[in-house]
Amino acid sequence: MLRLIAYLSAAVLLGSIAVSARDDGRYANSPLREWFDHLSSKKGRCCSDADGTALSDVEWKSKDGHYIVLIEGRWWPVPDEAVIEEPNRSGRTMVWPIYNRTIQQEMTIEIRCFIVGAQG
Repeated sequence: MLRLIAYLSAAVLLGSIAVSARDDGRYANSPLREWFDHLSSKKGRCCSDADGTALSDVEWKSKDGHYIVLIEGRWWPVPDEAVIEEPNRSGRTMVWPIYNRTIQQEMTIEIRCFIVGAQG
């Protein structure tokens, strides 16, 4: 019985930790690395290119003056304070989501940063 309680407690603890990516060194020699590492929105630093996700044109859109992004089959609103307003040096539309998954609740995503790519 104690083993079951310990297992369930560990599962709940692990299930409630926010998931985020980590730079594994692939981008160490990128000429944009420093730009990505200092990129931020009004919500704070975006982290790095490794933490962001490039979006295709069909995975984001503007709706009623705000952006929405398609992540894991669901449209998520981009908070206005997450939109990066400086020029996009990478040319790709990108989003930096923070995944929150728990055993008891449906997954939620917080959008930390979003930048529109080159238009045209």
